[in-house]
Amino acid sequence: MKKRDNAIKDITELRKLESILSECKVCRVGMVDFDDPYVLAMNFGYEDQTVWLHCAKEGKKVEILKRNNKVCLEFDTDHKLFSRHEHVACSWRMAYRSVLIRGNALFVDDYEEKLKGLNIFMKNYSDRDFEYSKPSVDNILIIKVPIESITGRSFEY
Repeated sequence: MKKRDNAIKDITELRKLESILSECKVCRVGMVDFDDPYVLAMNFGYEDQTVWLHCAKEGKKVEILKRNNKVCLEFDTDHKLFSRHEHVACSWRMAYRSVLIRGNALFVDDYEEKLKGLNIFMKNYSDRDFEYSKPSVDNILIIKVPIESITGRSFEY
């Protein structure tokens, strides 16, 4: 068996995992459509070991999640391309820090909880406070993913 690269480090401390999440602006949401993998990049919010997403009330991802709500969310940041030997292609690498979250996607119907989710979501992109019109809130789907498992990894950090 090949030895693991010493540059790869597992991250297990929640505070460090949350620090990585705080630097990310996009996550990738992995789902399974019957036996076909499906992955989308989405904006998100994070608070209290829960990831918040929003989308239209209809579409492929909604249909998939109605059938199978298990998801795997991937976050990555701090990308740096470098080489150990500039003229050797296989020595070029990408440093990064990443987090994987597994859980069940839950559709939020309660209006007040939808507002809570939107506020958490917007905190990831702005320090402002926002107001939402009732028709706008009613016309979107809020999805929350309580964390069942969280792991992290860094490469060359």
